[in-house]
Amino acid sequence: MQRPLKITARDFALSEAVEAEIREKVAKLDSYYNGIIGCEVVVEGVVGHHRKGGPFNVRIDLTMPGGELAVTHQREEILAAAIREAFDAARRRLEDYAREQRGDIKGHEVQPHARVSKLFPELGYGFLETPDGREIYFHANSVLAPGFAQLVVGTDVHFVEELGAEGPQASTVIIAHKRPSARTL
Repeated sequence: MQRPLKITARDFALSEAVEAEIREKVAKLDSYYNGIIGCEVVVEGVVGHHRKGGPFNVRIDLTMPGGELAVTHQREEILAAAIREAFDAARRRLEDYAREQRGDIKGHEVQPHARVSKLFPELGYGFLETPDGREIYFHANSVLAPGFAQLVVGTDVHFVEELGAEGPQASTVIIAHKRPSARTL
């Protein structure tokens, strides 16, 4: 790190052992991404409760090239747990940041597409036909805005498939284009 670590305790005093633990955890963060410019850790105890324990909040602010990462309010009754949870969250965020900087970002999966093949508006469900000819059940409540009432046979949709009690079903249906004129497949 280019700047020295800053540790602040609010509403109670940190022991040397706790400060040493924080310094050790910051050093581990530096091993996940060696471009950290600075780090500030703020540990807060609720006023009047420090003799009985928590709750404790731990905030970690990391200054990085091109931005900052912050983990805030990891609220725990035990100080060691609050510190552990905050640093675990900071590590995950830092790993994501490092992957992003390397260009290892996960691509978004393309949602499968289909066409409405059967509709039963009075019963509140229908079926989709996928390009490979499979039939997928969907319920009216699974259709996102503008909603089930806008569907006609032949409407192109994207969907999220899951296994239902009686086979494949669409848990989410999104209209891909404006409603086509009514037609049959």
